[in-house]
Amino acid sequence: QVQLQESGGGLVQAGGSLRLSCAASGSYSSINNMGWYRQVPGKQRELVATITTTGNIEYADSVKGRFTISGDYAKRRLYLQMNGLSPEDSATYYCNWNVVLLGSRTLDAWGQGTLVLVSS
Repeated sequence: QVQLQESGGGLVQAGGSLRLSCAASGSYSSINNMGWYRQVPGKQRELVATITTTGNIEYADSVKGRFTISGDYAKRRLYLQMNGLSPEDSATYYCNWNVVLLGSRTLDAWGQGTLVLVSS
């Protein structure tokens, strides 16, 4: 029922910046939390940043001070501002929304991912 679509990825030089966006569509009754994850070939998907409905934000240690997560619940948008990028940040970035559907069932929705490549 809920679909997510990421955008904003691309190729950037080391030290550069990118702003990722996530747009949600479909029906749900409430949002539990939202977040960004990333994955490289051969490795597990890892958490980058999360934000709860109460405003609690958590970042992976590797991105603290460089990445900023923000969103607009009313407009169904989630953002990730990435500054000071390095080749270690190269990955496919996925948007995640944990929502409660109209039937009170919890759904973990994922986007298709957007590729970020950082050149050295």
